[in-house]
Amino acid sequence: MTVGQVRVHDLSYTYPDGQHALQGVSFQVGAGESVGVVGSNGAGKSTLLMHLNGVLLAPPGAVSVSGIALTRHTLAQVRQRAGLVMQDADDQLFMPTVLDDVAFGPRQQGLTEADVLQRAHAAMATVATSHLAPRATHALSGGEKRRVALAGVLAMQPEVLVLDEPSAGLDPRARRQLIELLAGLKLTRILASHDLDLVQDVCKRVLVLREGMLVADGPAPDILCDAELMARCHLELPLSRSRRGTVD
Repeated sequence: MTVGQVRVHDLSYTYPDGQHALQGVSFQVGAGESVGVVGSNGAGKSTLLMHLNGVLLAPPGAVSVSGIALTRHTLAQVRQRAGLVMQDADDQLFMPTVLDDVAFGPRQQGLTEADVLQRAHAAMATVATSHLAPRATHALSGGEKRRVALAGVLAMQPEVLVLDEPSAGLDPRARRQLIELLAGLKLTRILASHDLDLVQDVCKRVLVLREGMLVADGPAPDILCDAELMARCHLELPLSRSRRGTVD
């Protein structure tokens, strides 16, 4: 078993209204890789991420994490290994205080209270939210909520970190701090984002989705500077590359 490896094989998903959100998507992510998932609205990015820890349950054999095939029977095991930070932090924060919320996940893992608190405080320190520990979660700013949601996932010490639009709603300083944090993590990271400059800074590899299909998979510099591919998938070049092209 390879810790932190993700395998997706021929994954398809259709919503109850008939929308074909994913169509035969296959790829593998190695342990410790940092992979960006890009595509226009409706391309299937969020649907894909929700399959990686069982928010949406894949057909048997379609998704495995650290060698464990995702099924109804292995759902708890997979969720211990693949932590998902959702696009809307309000979907994850539900405890009265920040400390309670970050400690919730470790408490479900059967740890001693001392270990729970150690993990919670370490995770909050990692994302610079220690000072928020006594605050009410509902009273946080959007950026603070996003960092606390990330702390709650990190406190569970996942082998794979899955993030949906991690920079949404962040001011420039908070965004830069997030980029530095994500770039420095050693665990496997899979993130979906419209922020292609963030993807460029954090990810070595990029997957491109279009209408639920995987249409490109390769090194980030090659994918993100392919103007024809970006245009075909209704995407823009990263701002840093656009500016470089203008200067040249």
